[in-house]
Amino acid sequence: MLVAGFPAGAFATNCFVVAAAAGEPCVVVDPGQDAIEPLNKLLGEHRLTPVAVLLTHGHFDHTFSVAPVCDGHDIPAWIHPDDRSLLADPLKGLSADAAAFFGGRFEMREPRQVRELTDGAVLELAGVRLVVDHTPGHTPGSVIFSGETEDTELILAGDTLFAGSIGRTDLPGGDHGQMMDSLRDKLLTRRDDALVLPGHGPTTTVGKERATNPFLRELGPVPGDAGPASSRRRGL
Repeated sequence: MLVAGFPAGAFATNCFVVAAAAGEPCVVVDPGQDAIEPLNKLLGEHRLTPVAVLLTHGHFDHTFSVAPVCDGHDIPAWIHPDDRSLLADPLKGLSADAAAFFGGRFEMREPRQVRELTDGAVLELAGVRLVVDHTPGHTPGSVIFSGETEDTELILAGDTLFAGSIGRTDLPGGDHGQMMDSLRDKLLTRRDDALVLPGHGPTTTVGKERATNPFLRELGPVPGDAGPASSRRRGL
């Protein structure tokens, strides 16, 4: 499996491409703000042809470029139905202060083709098999995508789990209890060497987060607890 990515825009949102190999079809994950130019460069470097865009959730820092990417390549976007409305109305997912920053208006639109994700679905796209897990908490329609490599499991975690942190739950649609359930039931059940590619920040592993992530304390005793919590949760 070929996986490559870059941080895009002011929010440094990780945009990834996933393919079976260089020179093959690929899927694009979370093309956020200012993602088009670096994405085109990455596609050209690896000779990849997009066949779909996958969205971990509907916040605009992850979806900002989805319409031009999808419509430009005539491909569908996949999103959970609980977040679909955010594609055309991103202010629904922002705090009042953030909405005011944009003057109460922020126009976006759906791509021409939108398909909806369901919990447990298996996507066979671009020669890659990805399993969808619904992980509400950061947003109602947050999901993660998991695939198997030769060596381990790969998890595209969006804003559910970060290195040393978790996604914030104080925005509209966020729910702390759901977040804890998602982390316990959908992520901490994975093998320790499962590789986590989050929506922001560096790559980590499930084992490292199980042992050191201070936000996971309330899920029970964690071996190798690393001390005090970091200052804030991450995400838009």
